[in-house]
Amino acid sequence: MENISSGILATTSFAMLLVVTGGIVYLTLAEWRDRRRREREKQENRRR
Repeated sequence: MENISSGILATTSFAMLLVVTGGIVYLTLAEWRDRRRREREKQENRRR
Protein backbone atom coordinates (compact mmCIF):
# COMPACT_ATOMS: atom_id res chain seq x y z
CA MET A 1 0.00 0.00 0.00
CA GLU A 2 2.78 2.43 0.90
CA ASN A 3 4.59 1.59 -2.33
CA ILE A 4 1.50 2.40 -4.40
CA SER A 5 1.00 5.71 -2.59
CA SER A 6 4.61 6.69 -3.25
CA GLY A 7 4.23 5.87 -6.93
CA ILE A 8 1.04 7.89 -7.23
CA LEU A 9 2.65 10.81 -5.41
CA ALA A 10 5.74 10.69 -7.64
CA THR A 11 3.64 10.49 -10.82
CA THR A 12 1.41 13.37 -9.73
CA SER A 13 4.43 15.49 -8.80
CA PHE A 14 6.05 14.84 -12.16
CA ALA A 15 2.83 15.70 -14.01
CA MET A 16 2.49 18.95 -12.08
CA LEU A 17 6.12 19.79 -12.83
CA LEU A 18 5.46 19.32 -16.55
CA VAL A 19 2.33 21.49 -16.44
CA VAL A 20 4.10 24.33 -14.62
CA THR A 21 7.12 24.14 -16.93
CA GLY A 22 4.84 24.18 -19.97
CA GLY A 23 3.04 27.23 -18.63
CA ILE A 24 6.28 29.09 -18.06
CA VAL A 25 7.46 28.27 -21.59
CA TYR A 26 4.12 29.43 -23.02
CA LEU A 27 4.19 32.73 -21.13
CA THR A 28 7.81 33.36 -22.12
CA LEU A 29 7.08 32.76 -25.80
CA ALA A 30 3.94 34.92 -25.67
CA GLU A 31 5.89 37.81 -24.11
CA TRP A 32 8.66 37.45 -26.70
CA ARG A 33 6.11 37.47 -29.54
CA ASP A 34 4.30 40.52 -28.12
CA ARG A 35 7.57 42.40 -27.62
CA ARG A 36 8.55 41.78 -31.25
CA ARG A 37 5.12 42.97 -32.41
CA ARG A 38 5.32 46.17 -30.32
CA GLU A 39 8.82 46.94 -31.63
CA ARG A 40 7.66 46.38 -35.21
CA GLU A 41 4.69 48.73 -34.67
CA LYS A 42 7.00 51.41 -33.23
CA GLN A 43 9.24 51.20 -36.29
CA GLU A 44 6.27 51.45 -38.65
CA ASN A 45 4.95 54.51 -36.79
CA ARG A 46 8.34 56.23 -37.06
CA ARG A 47 8.35 55.77 -40.83
CA ARG A 48 5.02 57.61 -41.24
